[in-house]
Amino acid sequence: MTPQEIQSIKQRFGIIGNAPALNYAIQVATQVAPTDMTVLITGESGSGKESFSKIIHALSPRKHGQFIAINCGAIPEGTIDSELFGHEKGSFTGANEARKGYFEVTNGGTIFLDEIGEMPLGTQARLLRVLENGEFIRVGSSKVQKTDVRVVAATNVNLLENVRNGRFREDLYYRLSTVPITVPPLRERGEDIYLLFRKFTADFSEKHRVKPISLTPDAVQLLTRFRFPGNIRQLKNIAEQISVLEMERELDARQLAKYLPTAQTSQLPMLLGAGGAAEGLGGYSERDLMYKILFDMRRDMTDLKKLVLELAAGQRPHDAQELLRQNSHLFAAGAPSAANGFDGTPGAEYFLGAPASPGLHAEADDYDDEVQPVEDISHETEEETLSLDVKEKEMILKALRKHHNKRKYAAHDLGISERTLYRKLKQYDLEQV
Repeated sequence: MTPQEIQSIKQRFGIIGNAPALNYAIQVATQVAPTDMTVLITGESGSGKESFSKIIHALSPRKHGQFIAINCGAIPEGTIDSELFGHEKGSFTGANEARKGYFEVTNGGTIFLDEIGEMPLGTQARLLRVLENGEFIRVGSSKVQKTDVRVVAATNVNLLENVRNGRFREDLYYRLSTVPITVPPLRERGEDIYLLFRKFTADFSEKHRVKPISLTPDAVQLLTRFRFPGNIRQLKNIAEQISVLEMERELDARQLAKYLPTAQTSQLPMLLGAGGAAEGLGGYSERDLMYKILFDMRRDMTDLKKLVLELAAGQRPHDAQELLRQNSHLFAAGAPSAANGFDGTPGAEYFLGAPASPGLHAEADDYDDEVQPVEDISHETEEETLSLDVKEKEMILKALRKHHNKRKYAAHDLGISERTLYRKLKQYDLEQV
């Protein structure tokens, strides 16, 4: 497409901006419009996805048919099948008469399914049948009906991630994304931000009969650096606020900053993913992190016991000091004191309460002779198991004892459901506990 053709489409549908990503999205929408291919439009909330669905419908052979835009996230799960595919009289409580669904009403036209990622799995199966065969069945009916509808879908979430999590059908995803169109977020459109701001303030000045707002160069720079998580919708709201509330009609950066939320002004990338706190912690759940910390502590204590045994076996004080200095990270949990066995003897502070051998209390010269025998404490150095099953069993028993074998409260304390707890009790043969 030539730049003139793209500009003509922008003027026709009220699209403002010259960002390359925006122009490419318009070009793809224009090329796919004359076909009957299914289109999936992706982009953040408020970025203008519905405008592209209107371009596709208006430039298609179906332009004289009906166009309906439906927000799948705004329809309750219990009624969305009836809304889309219709129902028969008496099919459910309140169905006092038969009703046609959107796919029946829009026969020969275009349906825009916004927020397709919010559609329930059962409805997704029905939609897949419409896309593959053009067939649907009303709720409460057994009669198969035909429809000829073009579907344009949109989402602001990662559908592939939903597919991996089992919240979206994989076959439906690939059926919808025959032609994908990505609408860029406002923060990636550069100078388009100021162009849109001028358009909105001009519209609002005419609507409210006030003088248009203008910005100083430093205010323009501040505006274009703002992240706009709400995209065009947020920019429009800010423009209207300023048009109505500001007495001065020329704003500098200081005055403009009052209308920009400070928590959203940074252009730095986000550290945490959309997945939430668990993803930001490397994929660990809270209980997994607790186990990990416990295991690390146990491993350090095992290393400490081995170190104590080596020292008790006959190393000289200066050797002991050097060895302990090299392994000082094992003692970061607390300082030596009388409470843990430190009596002022060099090297004794590292035994953390274990009985010290007389050989270690002797003067340095005594080490020229054979070291006195020490009690065998090798049983203390037995490495404790790190098996998750064993630790999980211990935690379950501890929770049950804490709550006097009341499984409901024990499950809540462990952060699992009662059903999971019953399964674990059976798995570890603890049903009689």
